Amino acid sequence: MLTAPASAGTEAVLAKSAHENFPVAPRFLPRAWRDDLMALYGYARLVDDVGDGDLPPGGSDALLLGLPADRTDDRPAMLDALAADLDRAFAAARLVQGGGPPRHPLVARLVPTVRRAGLDPEPFHALIEANRVDQHTHRYATFDDLLGYCELSANPVGRMVLGVTGTATPERIRRSDAICTALQVIEHLQDVAEDLEQGRIYLPADAMARFHVTEADLAAPTANASVRTLIAHLTDRARRLLDEGAPLVGSVQGRLRLMLAGFIGGGRAAAQAIADAGYDVLAGPPKASKAGLLYAAGNTLRRGA
Repeated sequence: MLTAPASAGTEAVLAKSAHENFPVAPRFLPRAWRDDLMALYGYARLVDDVGDGDLPPGGSDALLLGLPADRTDDRPAMLDALAADLDRAFAAARLVQGGGPPRHPLVARLVPTVRRAGLDPEPFHALIEANRVDQHTHRYATFDDLLGYCELSANPVGRMVLGVTGTATPERIRRSDAICTALQVIEHLQDVAEDLEQGRIYLPADAMARFHVTEADLAAPTANASVRTLIAHLTDRARRLLDEGAPLVGSVQGRLRLMLAGFIGGGRAAAQAIADAGYDVLAGPPKASKAGLLYAAGNTLRRGA
């Protein structure tokens, strides 16, 4: 079996899981699932770090992907090299000869997971495509346009989780997509100020116009009434997406049910934290308390939706 070599860079990426909004691989899950989920996380984190240019200095990731060290800042080239390495990982998992093994250790870690769960490459390539979009698209005209971006940047993660746990059906995928999109929208709402510093706005332009919000308003230290009304409107849309996806919890059993309730409860608690902050997301990202998260997750688990 192909395994990824250990490296300080690999461990540093995986260590970021401790700072995510939701536990990536809760200890109550079976060990095999936890290993697979960490492999998925490592890959997704690597793709985002490449797309954001958030890589360690020295060019080691470029060298691992077969590029010169000075190409680390060439994000499109790095994403193309990562896509080629992903193809090598899937070929290795399927015992296809000729392409050679994957080069990057975080991509190589996918091989046992892909083989064990029989995963398809499409969701993995979608995450790369989302980061390609980020290189040239920094504004979204409508909410539907933002949903299209979430199809690439968020929904593939839920599909991977269903694949790893062997629970994917068309209806569960539909519910999962709604949940993942909602979580992505909520994260965008929490991070309006941070995204603006990076030159990106994930608030739909037509909604900004409807509520008379300008880009200058978003650069203020605190939100005015118009910004708060816009954020309240978008938070409500995200909550409705969470409610649409929540019956996914009742469709599964055991420890997976508990994990999914945690994801949805976390989203609901984050949305409530935005509301509790008076929808002022510019003063600092509103974060749910641990008690609030546990309460929302428990309610979701109890209702199964």
